[in-house]
Amino acid sequence: EALEAGPIHEIATGMDAPPVMLDLDKCTFCSMCANFCPVNAFRMSAEGDFPEDALFPVLEGQATINEKCLPCLLCEVTCPEDAIDLEIEMQTKEEIAPFKEGEEGEITIDENKCTLCGLCARFCDAFMLLEKEPGAVDPMPFEQLLVDEDQCDYCVLCADLCPEDAIEVKGTRRGEAPVIEGGARIDPEKCTVCGWCDIVCPYDAVDITKPFEGELKLIDANINKCDPTGCHACFNVCPSHLWYIPESGQKIAARDDLCTFCGACEKACPDNVMEVKRDSVCHSPIPDTPWSKQWEDAIDALVSGKRKRPDTSRVLEMPEEKAKEHIDIEFPEIDEKLQEKVKEKMEKLRPTLKDVKLRRKWEKRKEGTEQISDIEK
Repeated sequence: EALEAGPIHEIATGMDAPPVMLDLDKCTFCSMCANFCPVNAFRMSAEGDFPEDALFPVLEGQATINEKCLPCLLCEVTCPEDAIDLEIEMQTKEEIAPFKEGEEGEITIDENKCTLCGLCARFCDAFMLLEKEPGAVDPMPFEQLLVDEDQCDYCVLCADLCPEDAIEVKGTRRGEAPVIEGGARIDPEKCTVCGWCDIVCPYDAVDITKPFEGELKLIDANINKCDPTGCHACFNVCPSHLWYIPESGQKIAARDDLCTFCGACEKACPDNVMEVKRDSVCHSPIPDTPWSKQWEDAIDALVSGKRKRPDTSRVLEMPEEKAKEHIDIEFPEIDEKLQEKVKEKMEKLRPTLKDVKLRRKWEKRKEGTEQISDIEK
């Protein structure tokens, strides 16, 4: 209860307000928000005597680059979160075979083979990649590879460099194509595991593990209420940038394979146009700790939507006592004549006992007075 969502729809449509408010007086620093936020919006640091991070499970959604990476330019350029840094180490054409004017030859590009990886453009100034705005339907950041033959001396090195044999050059080979080294690095703090890099990579060099598995669907009964041009809330909040306006005339559509099932669009939409269901959560094992049951309940709530709260009632458990055995007590018989005599004497003593000073002397057992002697008798 330490976290409270702000006005999500208003924020998604432009209001400057915090999307989540944190009440530190209620926070127990359990690290659930930091460990399970799919967009890494929370960070928690601990000081002093605090359990180690290994004692808490974490969400395991991630994108990683495998050994198939060339590397090329596509993933870095297409990433909508600027989460990919590319490092390519290779010599350029000018370093191997400086431009030589007056050379004749021919160069052609097979567009059916070309993957628009961009290595040739990185290598030689004669090539230029025609950029376009990537989108959910087509995340590819380039649409065509162009050649400026005024800058080409037909050295053939680009043909040797191309990983798809998409370039054919008729000319004189001047040296050897460079060795390509380096790679792409994904910043996990920025990455939202949307999968754009995986879609554009022609070499299956990206491994994607979604944080959640589930289903995103549009609600037919409400879709006519959608105003994608005026509202744009789902477009603005979606970390995967999967929403688009289709050419078919339908008001809105989504590319499902980009969805991480975070649920932001559902909460931002004022007309309940979409619904997000989660089937499972990808997380590390839950260590066997005194608080493991609370973690299990919290993770289950990400699927069911129903959060179980811990029992905070104070209950004092007492050991059960066995029933004691009943003992019958025999009361002595009362002698009524003797009882009458006691009552008569008590009536005679009553006036004397009302004397406070005399009673005090009697209590201290001071002898020598006639009244005390009478009492003693």
